[in-house]
Amino acid sequence: MCTLEKRGRIFILTITGSDEHRLNPTLMDAIQSALQRVRAESASSSALITTAQGKFFSNGYDLAWAGTSKARRELMNSKLQSLVTDLISLPIPTIAAVSGHASAAGFILALSHDYILMRSDRGFLYMSELDIKLVIPPWFISLVDCKIGSPKARRTVVLTAAKITANQAVELGIIDSAHDSVDETVDSAVRLGEELARRGWDGHVYGQNRMRLFAKVLDEIALDTTESTQTRSRM
Repeated sequence: MCTLEKRGRIFILTITGSDEHRLNPTLMDAIQSALQRVRAESASSSALITTAQGKFFSNGYDLAWAGTSKARRELMNSKLQSLVTDLISLPIPTIAAVSGHASAAGFILALSHDYILMRSDRGFLYMSELDIKLVIPPWFISLVDCKIGSPKARRTVVLTAAKITANQAVELGIIDSAHDSVDETVDSAVRLGEELARRGWDGHVYGQNRMRLFAKVLDEIALDTTESTQTRSRM
């Protein structure tokens, strides 16, 4: 599922395998378990990098696992909300080293990090919901609003379902930098992580400030959780 390596002051979380890294409960639980270990072992001079093996960073929710089950779709949504909440509250800087395609919920996973670096020789960012006839959850949109500043870029992502390359994503202000290969992407992420870790920021303050920056996302997640609970209680 995933591995967690500590390299000096840097934690490197790698989603393993050569598949599409579809976000089902098993994978999300594994990632969240790794984040819990990071939270327990991190110091103020730490940073987290999330990356993946193979040609996919994550191709989104595991729709084949969910099938037509509303309960399974709600479970995936709930698991990702919990995972994203953990990333937002983590008391250290976070970097997504996007090693391949990041689609739909996989794109959201990448956006949940403070910085996004991406390989330019393969892969694209793709909010696929328009093409597959799904309405984007409100909390996804809140995250897009928080992380993508340009209205034009948000329109491109949400309302054209564009498959955005790394170089295009830099131009649109979606990611921080593009790199020639997966190795260069991860190496650059490590250098950035080291630079950030050297700042020695207070972890509690860092996490609280990020939570305030993403307050609208957390509010939407809380609202969605409340509405889902009320719906289940009426059934």
